Amino acid sequence: MSHIALVTLVVADYDEALAFYTDKLGFELVEDTDRGDGSRWVVVRPAGAGAGAASLLLARAADDTQRASVGAQTGGRVGFFLHTEDFARDHTKMLASGVHFLEEPRHEPYGSVAVFEDLYGNRWDLLQPA
Repeated sequence: MSHIALVTLVVADYDEALAFYTDKLGFELVEDTDRGDGSRWVVVRPAGAGAGAASLLLARAADDTQRASVGAQTGGRVGFFLHTEDFARDHTKMLASGVHFLEEPRHEPYGSVAVFEDLYGNRWDLLQPA
């Protein structure tokens, strides 16, 4: 085993999730394949991260149990960590694109960080490690 390739994020709608991750967070679309059964294989990753980087599989909820997990996959905890090399630039850019931050930026011994929510309420850290 060499690395984690994909993490599934259950979403309500492919297109609205894809728009959030590409337009607001600046991720790149890696793949969007119709699976022929009404579902799609939609993969995004941070722009410029490279082919070996961990990516998100945006998977549309298919039943009531999955729909109930949209936005609550980690029970309200920060479940995703987006690293940056320029916290101030990316924080400003995300604010301008309408990303909702739950706190003001903090400067901790481990780096600069602020918690934000995706379009469904999943919590993320924007983090520039020290």
